[in-house]
Amino acid sequence: MAKITLDNLAHSYLRNPKSEDDFALKELNHDWVDGEAYALLGSSGCGKSTLLNIISGLLNPSQGRILFDGRDVTQAPTAERNIAQVFQFPVVYDTMTVRDNLAFPLRNRGADPAYIAQRVQQIGEMIGMEEMLNRKARGLTADAKQKISLGRGMVREDVNALLFDEPLTVIDPHMKWELRTQLKSLHHEFGHTMIYVTHDQTEALTFADKVVVMYDGRVVQIGTPEELFERPAHTFVGYFIGSPGMNVLPATVQGNTARVDGHEVQLASSYPAPQGKVEIGVRPEYCKLSATEGLPVEVRRIEDVGRHKIVRASFAGHDINIIANEGDIIGADMTRVVFQADHINVYADDWLVNPSGVQDNRGRAA
Repeated sequence: MAKITLDNLAHSYLRNPKSEDDFALKELNHDWVDGEAYALLGSSGCGKSTLLNIISGLLNPSQGRILFDGRDVTQAPTAERNIAQVFQFPVVYDTMTVRDNLAFPLRNRGADPAYIAQRVQQIGEMIGMEEMLNRKARGLTADAKQKISLGRGMVREDVNALLFDEPLTVIDPHMKWELRTQLKSLHHEFGHTMIYVTHDQTEALTFADKVVVMYDGRVVQIGTPEELFERPAHTFVGYFIGSPGMNVLPATVQGNTARVDGHEVQLASSYPAPQGKVEIGVRPEYCKLSATEGLPVEVRRIEDVGRHKIVRASFAGHDINIIANEGDIIGADMTRVVFQADHINVYADDWLVNPSGVQDNRGRAA
């Protein structure tokens, strides 16, 4: 297990990058704590896999360093980093049995045969393949082969880090939850440093201690699921986390009042007058329809999803989503929306603005 430090790290796939826009991975300075489980979350092309491949040694960065427990491994080959990596598509040895596939990393390092047998049996049970250990891998389904890849990545207990690059893409949907739960159990049992790349917020939020949200080559926030939900440090985090995502409306802000298209919205705290592109953000969970107060909206449709209702509305040309309880009656006269003041966030140029008197780090993760 290792603390992983990203020191002034950046990468461009161009030979002579001339501006920040030429970098697929923009400058990063972060410490990832030894023994924690992280999820790298973001849309396609945001830099998740680039960062993972730099950590694993499959890619040399254009600038900066990677350190494991303070040791510079930037130029060290993958084999010297003592990591295990599981890729999006299964990599198995078809001519070997499932048992031999799982045992391969341990045999390759000269582990005791009795320990290998015990560990392989344990991992086989964890991935639900104990009845198939003596079968050849050839002819198995793609999701079965990916479970072998997962098992082979997890069979070693002494690795510095376990890296997963969208490992559940080919897994049958009903198995995904079970495997995520098993991965989390393994982490709690052995305390490996785990980094899990995904574009699926459910996978990220249910797997990780901390979620690392990436956007346009940057880490825009590192936080717990609750922190990402309640205080998105960037409007992208608010949009990407949650279903539906955070409502974002252009506004002017002064003190504890926001003005949105001429209408006043009360804030729970006082703010300095932010400059640039100013917006307020509020989750659909903290919006409520009213017949008498709030912003006037046009209700376009109501979607009943079983656990609750999603009200799709619009205000001054902007979409507003509202989550109502399943039993709520939505009358024809309910054409206004009220925001819960203590759950309204303020943004300037997409970054979170803290209230007056609170040190402003623009929401950036430390």
